[in-house]
Amino acid sequence: MDNTDKTKKIKIAVIGCGNIANNAHLPALSAMPDVEILYAVDLIEERARAAKERYGLGRWQTDYRAALDDGDVNAVFVLTPNYSHYTITMDALKAGKHVFCEKPITNNYALSREMAAEAEKRNLILNIGVCNRYHKSVELIKDFVEQGRLGELYHIYCSFRSFRSIPGLGGAFTSKEKSGGGVLIDWGIHFLDLILYITGVKVRTVSANTYNKLGRDISAYVYKDMWAGPPVPGGVCDVDDMVSGFVRTSGASISFNGAWAQNIDQNEMFVDFMGDKGGIRLMYGKGFTFYTAQDGVLQSVTPDYHIPNMYQREDLRFIEALRQGLKTRSHISAVLESARLLDAIYESAEKEAEIRLN
Repeated sequence: MDNTDKTKKIKIAVIGCGNIANNAHLPALSAMPDVEILYAVDLIEERARAAKERYGLGRWQTDYRAALDDGDVNAVFVLTPNYSHYTITMDALKAGKHVFCEKPITNNYALSREMAAEAEKRNLILNIGVCNRYHKSVELIKDFVEQGRLGELYHIYCSFRSFRSIPGLGGAFTSKEKSGGGVLIDWGIHFLDLILYITGVKVRTVSANTYNKLGRDISAYVYKDMWAGPPVPGGVCDVDDMVSGFVRTSGASISFNGAWAQNIDQNEMFVDFMGDKGGIRLMYGKGFTFYTAQDGVLQSVTPDYHIPNMYQREDLRFIEALRQGLKTRSHISAVLESARLLDAIYESAEKEAEIRLN
């Protein structure tokens, strides 16, 4: 897979200079001595210019094809809205570039498989932005499970719920055409993917409901603050602001509740792993507590450890993969099961029926 010279810097084009670029990937990549960012690309010229100036990059562009046409570019980071992931990634692969594409892979499982096949055909690396696979807590819990410290892991429950927190109501986040979905695509993929990564299970059946309730009337929606805001009067909100479901797998069952917006002023962001010898509650993005019984005494242990920046680790691993020709834990082939699960959840909700997967 390696078509890079190990003695030279990896030269990158960053396509999409919005929040995830500026808050995660641009700081991480610009701090790597063996990486050179040749292009900052964004349809909005001001964003591209600002990224170039802030991080001292080579040049800015509004047309990503200019970066793909540059033979010096080894790899691209696709950090654009969901609907464009497929087109830009496929164009980049056909131009001979390795690709890091932010989550979700794209808007449906069939197109995700096409992307994986294209990367395989061209012997190029395609990694997906499933950052939690590089979170220290997730790594430790995976070790606990594999070491048998939980015993038989029989059920996992996760909650990703917040109080009236629809992002950018009326804009790209709440347009199914642009985002492919709502809270499930935005938050749920992180929770469900880390569960599939830790357990390695395969999905068998899915039963789910999605709801679009609180954001339908944009002008009447009341909130305290709105990330990715402000609201867009006359915009669209046709995605799920809440989702719930039950999944049977080749191992532990999974249940979940998620909401961008609910009329309960509580935020719940956790994952419970339930085994017959022990259990774990992971506070999303933070640490975890292990519960068990030993010598007739109930115990709880909250490990204390340093949590490195998961985006920095994720990006560093991508660069290492390019140099070494490796398929890492975030290679698209390892993430397709998560994409298949998202499709099944939406299909179940639409058909109001349980979906059985091969």
